[in-house]
Amino acid sequence: MTRHRTLGLAAVLLAAGAATAAAAEPTKIVLIAGRPSHGPGEHEFNAGCKLMAKCLAEVPGVAPVVVEGGWPKDEAVFDGAKALIFFMDGGAGHPAIQGDHAKTIQKLVDKGVGLGFMHYGVEVPKGEPGDKFLDWIGGYYETGYSTNPHWKAAIESLPEHPITRGVKPFAVTDEWYYSIRFRPEMKGVTPILVAKPDDATRDTSHTSPAGPYKHIQAARGRPEVLAWAVERPDGGRGYGFTGGHAHANWGDPDFRKLNLNAVLWTAGLDVPAGGVESKVSPEELKQNLDPK
Repeated sequence: MTRHRTLGLAAVLLAAGAATAAAAEPTKIVLIAGRPSHGPGEHEFNAGCKLMAKCLAEVPGVAPVVVEGGWPKDEAVFDGAKALIFFMDGGAGHPAIQGDHAKTIQKLVDKGVGLGFMHYGVEVPKGEPGDKFLDWIGGYYETGYSTNPHWKAAIESLPEHPITRGVKPFAVTDEWYYSIRFRPEMKGVTPILVAKPDDATRDTSHTSPAGPYKHIQAARGRPEVLAWAVERPDGGRGYGFTGGHAHANWGDPDFRKLNLNAVLWTAGLDVPAGGVESKVSPEELKQNLDPK
């Protein structure tokens, strides 16, 4: 073998080795848990994120990282992440829109990083923050337009989508937000969970701000989108999920599988044909709860 052929073969072997190493690099997913809020068993962001991380760590090639207490003190934790999942309180105090945080997120979005926002985390003020969310995940909770009653949502059917793989119809009581402010004509938005609130839910005063809202009552019988997905023009993905108020719902296998599937999909990973399999015991549901 000539020297040139030897060098050529060595280069091929090195390239193959580098490709194998790159393929073996685990996919980093950062789950950001908000600060404690609400009563025991409610808005258990820390416990919920750690439960998801425990389940995701069992998926080959996935490396979940949990950030506690809201926005990380060291943003270097985002380095190399393929997706950021925000499970936290929102509104005007949403950690994602404080200071230069939205700019930091935008830089990651420009690189194709996926974004997921869960429960209160889908709510931001109308205006620039809301417009950002329309770009990032296709929709957001708009105060006065959206509503937040507690009700039992019956998910009677599911669309064909990687996020719904292996998920069966289910029904759980939660603070399911609806009348979400979506992009005009739902452009690029794929509804994932859809349910019909009954008339009593539309008429309730038990919302914040207190209802009932006339435009919500006028939409009687309308199916409402409770979770959705977006594929952005930059190649990244976005996911919004309005449930998650009640920590106990993580014990429901379909509620849990849907969100685990969504996290993988948002990170650009293939979702298994039967969805992400996981087991959570009653004891595990009680772990990492905030002292309240």
